[in-house]
Amino acid sequence: MLDHVHGSSRLVGSTPALLELDGLSWGPRASKPILQPVTVRVEPAELLAIVGPNGAGKSSLLRCLYRYHRPTGGTVRLDGTDIWRMKPRDCARRIATVLQEPASDFGLTVAEIVELGLIPHATRVGTAADYYLDVEAALSLLGLTRLAARDFGSLSGGEKQRTMIARAVVQRPDLLILDEPTNHLDIRHQLEVLELLRNLGCTVVVSLHDLALASAYADRVLVMDGGRAVACGRPADILTPERIRENFAVGATLDDHPVTGRPRFSFHLER
Repeated sequence: MLDHVHGSSRLVGSTPALLELDGLSWGPRASKPILQPVTVRVEPAELLAIVGPNGAGKSSLLRCLYRYHRPTGGTVRLDGTDIWRMKPRDCARRIATVLQEPASDFGLTVAEIVELGLIPHATRVGTAADYYLDVEAALSLLGLTRLAARDFGSLSGGEKQRTMIARAVVQRPDLLILDEPTNHLDIRHQLEVLELLRNLGCTVVVSLHDLALASAYADRVLVMDGGRAVACGRPADILTPERIRENFAVGATLDDHPVTGRPRFSFHLER
């Protein structure tokens, strides 16, 4: 599953997907749309970070990408095919998700939770030993090997989050969608997880609250506000003091990070 021969975290058997949102909108019936038409193209193997204040529509947008909400307008296409014209199993094989909501553990261990990521590939030719090598690799990658036999329900919030990311990784997705994956993680694990996502080799769409993390790891940033996509582009071009003031209602001072060279932020309330 992972290219350990070269010490890489790149997924083997994954084909990075082209994701296209064309006039995508969504809202409950007989109400004002929550998402106004969004048109974005995410290139294969690109990491797109979605940022915005609370209530901006980030989670609603992501739910349309993994077939939880059916768009009320527009389309979501994976390599040119509308995902609602794909068989659910085909979508499950190609799209993996990591959500904010705590997962039900059903009394399973950490290793058993991660093993659930193999279900979409149940017809794959191979042995049980081959499958467990995939699970072991994902556990190691997320620093969970020592917790493999622990009950999932006994874990901390951060450990649960890393377990769910490992489950998504073992699925070998072409498109990986994550909703606030750094919630509950300490600083080191935040950096490790985003470094992992950047190097997996699949296409990644991730919502983040932390603008510094979005700037440091994303190829492009999509800014959402009030259900609208207000800007999309390279972090250095999009996350400007003017944009942050307009969409996040705070002042920001930027300089270049001395190690990464990416924008570094300091925030303050403006009175």
